[in-house]
Amino acid sequence: MTATTTSTRIENLKVRVFGPKIPHEMMQKERARFLAPTVLMIAAASILLVSIFFPYWKMEMDAPQYPQGLEMTVYVNKVQGDVDEVDGLNHYIGMRPISEAGEFERSMSLIAIAALIMLVVAAIFVHNPCALALTWPVMLYPGIFLVDLWLWMRSFGQDLDPSAPLSSIIEPFVPQILGSGQVAQFKTEAIWMPGLWLSFAASAVIVVAIFMHRRAYKPLLDEMRGRTSANQAVGATETVGAEESES
Repeated sequence: MTATTTSTRIENLKVRVFGPKIPHEMMQKERARFLAPTVLMIAAASILLVSIFFPYWKMEMDAPQYPQGLEMTVYVNKVQGDVDEVDGLNHYIGMRPISEAGEFERSMSLIAIAALIMLVVAAIFVHNPCALALTWPVMLYPGIFLVDLWLWMRSFGQDLDPSAPLSSIIEPFVPQILGSGQVAQFKTEAIWMPGLWLSFAASAVIVVAIFMHRRAYKPLLDEMRGRTSANQAVGATETVGAEESES
């Protein structure tokens, strides 16, 4: 195998994995077309990174014995607020400590978000539909967070300890993840916080970025596939011609 053949195969492999190169002349004439998806993906990754510094969800609770109210604020990697007080109250109705909810998710959250950001950055260098495969986890991330939160709330509210002192007066329930609710004499208000809204924004920006990505690179892919088909057709014709001349 010659060096030229090896180089050609490596180049073909790169094109298959990363998609077609942008012709220099086209890049000069249509710079905005190719820069738009890159800028949007960088923006989405940055927004998602910033979201980890803000709370994602908050639960406020009001009851006659707590005129100032109680609250719990959930970040991706921690829970803050009146957690001990809430756990003490939950003990009487047979609910497990809030700190046990999502322990694994919180411990892995920063690593997971870093991985999502790296996937988005990797998609910048991919000029084919694989960019969608790399970025769809970011699109789904806010929904995954909310589904996970709801599942934990449902688990805690439905799996009450029947031996708890007040278990007989509390029916199993599912705490709200958005809006108002009530548990016994407690009125609750669940609020989506800035971190979650930022993750939704990152997801929306990624959707736009993928649309712009497709608009930028699909014509190049179609052209590349057209050339490949033409070359294959020429090669097949030459092979048939050679076989006929031999016969």
